[in-house]
Amino acid sequence: MSALVRWEHRLYPGRLSQLARVRADLARDLRGSDPDLVDTLTLVASELFANCVKYTDSGKPGGEVLRALSLPGPATLRAGLTDSGGGGGVPRIPHQRTTDEWDWAEGASAACSWWGTRPRWGHHRCAPWADLGTHVWAELSVDPAAVPPALRAHAFAG
Repeated sequence: MSALVRWEHRLYPGRLSQLARVRADLARDLRGSDPDLVDTLTLVASELFANCVKYTDSGKPGGEVLRALSLPGPATLRAGLTDSGGGGGVPRIPHQRTTDEWDWAEGASAACSWWGTRPRWGHHRCAPWADLGTHVWAELSVDPAAVPPALRAHAFAG
């Protein structure tokens, strides 16, 4: 299935000092969207970016992180980050956590709980035969009526 709306990918140097730029770009790209949605997605993307920098070659000199952002369906917003590889493994996505375990494990849990949903997560290796990077994504539910008018007209036309 093709995305209804896809923002241009953004490439960042793999330094934690780039987090302010990552956040600002998300706020700009999602201008007019529900502020709670933007805050939650910013929190999620910040954590994914930091993990790319801390645990992969993205944090080494010359390393980079690629951000993708899309509305793959009328009620779903997806953000993904791709690292430079070199971490030697793939993320462990928790599936069987209780609410208390989520609250303990994630500083973002308060934001996610007042927003009413927890992100759905996934990942894939960019080149399964080599450690050339991993793309980790998070999806959040969005009310189609809350999508900004300019995006809604583009996304749901014809």
